[in-house]
Amino acid sequence: MSNRRDFIKKGMIATAGISLASSNPLWSIMAKEQYVSKRPAIGQRNFTSQAVEETIKATKAKLKDPKLAWMFENCFPNTLDTTVEFALINGKPDTFVITGDIHAMWLRDSSAQVWPYLPLANKDKGLKQLLAGVIHRQTQCVLLDPYANGFNKTKEEEVHWMSDKTDMQPGLHERKWEIDSLCYTVRLAYHYWKTTGDDSVFDADWKKAAASIVDTFKVQQRKDGLGPYKFQRETERQLDTLSNDGYGRPLNPVGLINSSFRPSDDAATYGFLIPSNLFAVTSLQQLAEISQKVTSDKALATSCLDLAKEVEQAIAQYAVVTHPKYGKVYAFEVDGFGNATFMDDANVPSLIALPYLGCVSETDPIYENTRKLVWSEDNPYFFKGKAAEGIGGPHVGYNMVWPMSIIMRALTSHDDKEIAWCIKTLRDTDGGTGFMHETFHKDDPTNFTRSWFAWANTLFGELVLKLVNEGKDKLLVS
Repeated sequence: MSNRRDFIKKGMIATAGISLASSNPLWSIMAKEQYVSKRPAIGQRNFTSQAVEETIKATKAKLKDPKLAWMFENCFPNTLDTTVEFALINGKPDTFVITGDIHAMWLRDSSAQVWPYLPLANKDKGLKQLLAGVIHRQTQCVLLDPYANGFNKTKEEEVHWMSDKTDMQPGLHERKWEIDSLCYTVRLAYHYWKTTGDDSVFDADWKKAAASIVDTFKVQQRKDGLGPYKFQRETERQLDTLSNDGYGRPLNPVGLINSSFRPSDDAATYGFLIPSNLFAVTSLQQLAEISQKVTSDKALATSCLDLAKEVEQAIAQYAVVTHPKYGKVYAFEVDGFGNATFMDDANVPSLIALPYLGCVSETDPIYENTRKLVWSEDNPYFFKGKAAEGIGGPHVGYNMVWPMSIIMRALTSHDDKEIAWCIKTLRDTDGGTGFMHETFHKDDPTNFTRSWFAWANTLFGELVLKLVNEGKDKLLVS
């Protein structure tokens, strides 16, 4: 999220959990009394899905660890409970999704927040309608400005970053160009269609938005100059603005797509952000399938596939770099001139999350090498302390681990011991709150940022549910 420092809610809360190592025979009774649901009262929830409620009940029954059961109940429905605002506009469902403690809708976060509910859409008409509403709302956002990352609910609301030196306009919350913002809109719509069979979301506006996405990607290859997008902000944070009159560092137009900012909303060092370029390849292939099978736009389908192939070839040529210790790995960012960064940032898309997004295989040798690199102290944003280890990023800074990185490690792992470690670590670093957070200090989980961060909460719920559905309940017991 952008400039979370302006919205951060730090927690210094004493840990409320009871250690599972306790030999106290009254432990199970005490646990039941201690782990009281932190969900809003039924009448105060923004949206209720019977399918989600049944899933919570069934999953909790399989969780032997009372604290994990409590955390799952708090986290999995958090997006529906607290962040969705649903309505019918001009006869179409419309769903505005805030991030939590920031009342604005990010294309990335809103897609990710509702993603874990997709498998339940066919069991609940109301939930299915809500998901379609997110897609319709995102379509309008892209049509308003494909370069923006965050949007207000209405055009009448005050634009938060109106002082930014970029083409701000009513309806925008922030205008940071990030490839993944557009990729996430495609991911949600594509998988909604594949899951439900409902292609009504691909209406005339969607077709316009899809064309805009492809055009924006092509422009940001910078083959015909710098393009129309530039961004500057008066700030003391280096990563909240772009150098060179708002265009960022020079790039060699080799076929990759520029992303001025990362998924963290921090400025890229080198604009060819590789996790996002890989995500774009996947999204373009999905757009092509939609164009071929639903909207009958053969020209757009061909354009998508040609662009995907070009970006994929450029990644192989310029982004697969030989590391002196790990061999061939995916660089985090490159500039096409030969410069590259060896690191990862916890926000998704990240290098470690690539299989989760369907961008590479978990058994891809280059990915396996990259995974070892980014989960080590050879990644400058890997932090290891008394409480935990994990990937962070410059957005919050030194020594702050993102639970999202630990969740992604588990979601992309085939190693049961590794997954069990991730679960235990997530369980023990909630700061006693029963929720996930943006970050926590590597030595002290009660020192955390963002007490209400719905993306991390529902992502944790997705992980727990996945393990239960796969019959890996044993990994959820300390």
